Amino acid sequence: MRLILVLGDQLSPDLSALREARPDDLIVMAEVMSEASYVPHHPQKIAFLFAAMRKFADCLREAGHRVAYATLDDPDNTQSIPGELLRHAAAHGAERVIATRSGEWRLIAALDDLPVPVTQLPDDRFICSQPEFEAWAEGRKELRMEWFYREMRRKTGLLMEGDQPMGGKWNFDHDNRKPAQADLLRIPPPRFEPDAVTAQVLDLVEARFPDSFGRLRPFGYATDRAGALQVLAHFIDHALDEFGPYQDAMLQDDPFLHHSILSPYINAGLLSSMEVCQAAADAHAAGKVRLNSAEGFIRQIIGWREYMRGIYFLEGPDYTARNVLGHDRDLPPVYWGAPTRMNCMAQAVGQTRDHAYAHHIQRLMVTGNFALLAGIDPAQVHEWYLAVYVDAYEWVEAPNVIGMSQFADGGVVGSKPYVSSGNYIAKMSDYCGGCAYKVTQKTGPGACPFNVLYWDFMVRHRDRFQSNPRIGRAYATWDRMDADKRRQIRSDAAAFLDRLDAGDPV
Repeated sequence: MRLILVLGDQLSPDLSALREARPDDLIVMAEVMSEASYVPHHPQKIAFLFAAMRKFADCLREAGHRVAYATLDDPDNTQSIPGELLRHAAAHGAERVIATRSGEWRLIAALDDLPVPVTQLPDDRFICSQPEFEAWAEGRKELRMEWFYREMRRKTGLLMEGDQPMGGKWNFDHDNRKPAQADLLRIPPPRFEPDAVTAQVLDLVEARFPDSFGRLRPFGYATDRAGALQVLAHFIDHALDEFGPYQDAMLQDDPFLHHSILSPYINAGLLSSMEVCQAAADAHAAGKVRLNSAEGFIRQIIGWREYMRGIYFLEGPDYTARNVLGHDRDLPPVYWGAPTRMNCMAQAVGQTRDHAYAHHIQRLMVTGNFALLAGIDPAQVHEWYLAVYVDAYEWVEAPNVIGMSQFADGGVVGSKPYVSSGNYIAKMSDYCGGCAYKVTQKTGPGACPFNVLYWDFMVRHRDRFQSNPRIGRAYATWDRMDADKRRQIRSDAAAFLDRLDAGDPV
């Protein structure tokens, strides 16, 4: 007999390992402390996965499979994936392990090192296989997502008319950069009352992870495919049409806006990327959703999501250690909820604490932008993002953080660093109106920290970025400034970073 391993983010009946299962094989699933604690995961992320895993195991049993499932509090649980496989191999005389390749190099290596033969099958739930991505990347000087995305549009046929994109353009980003206004009639995503299985998991997580960053309750995520399908239907019917124009907007009293909140379910395997994209394309075809909204949503999935996975495996296990800018500042307490006068950071971190969620612009242009401007160690930034978000797995999180957010890979993912002063946040949010700092003030004690840190970052890295065609023109603005003003900006930035290093409230 053989063991069939199913991991917590592989909750798909058509998983490649499950397709290989024979009647006498034993499916192994386990809640283990080594996976729940290798970074300090948000308690809602742990609860979501444990509850979804338990329900998926029940579905497998109902389908006739033999399943060995270890709960976290099982006294026989070895608390690691390799340990559980070895325990069941010894107990049942299993001669081989069949697994679908994990989305983290760490687990891939751990399974390769098992003293039992392990077959790691490709994870074919993705649109682009890794050999296909490598063939696309070979010989290219720049691995830009836009060009990859066009290939995925052609491959899937989504929003295509023959070999041409609907509407005559591949990308409608120009139409998708509007700030949003507060709207009491905006319908929030559905929330689910915990059932008996989920309630039991919540009690377990509360007892075992009492000191984790993040609020466990109230917990409202769906924890099975039926619930995930409800979230998808709600998004298509009530939010997708206005998702496009307002996808970059931020409002302090509306954490979800028109976002789908589907990434936890797609990344765990409860929904497939193609069924989600097809639902969006069908809604456009039916005249329910504008083209720029359908295109912008589909691009996030068959574009960015698939591209990030390709980059992660293409670049190899050392990718998370890259730090071309030499940033070495420790992650400051504000990321763990310490009081701050910066309202944008308070809002983004507070929302993360409460929901294990923040949308892509909050991650990129608030918490990510601040980390990059302040020179925080990208490895620590990477571990924070991996820990605190319900949808975070290393294959998708690391390229977004190491590459796009922190530019630590030197430009593999992005052609420029995503840095900005406070003006961008003021334009796209209502955060600045309730802030102790003034976004219009460029220097002095009341100036927005993003304003002085932006120029400090640019000056520190002038040798690298002054010839960059997308960002280099900013140096002409710096050079035209009065010398006293330039000195004041650098002095204010140094004073702010000194307070950050000392752990003082900022």
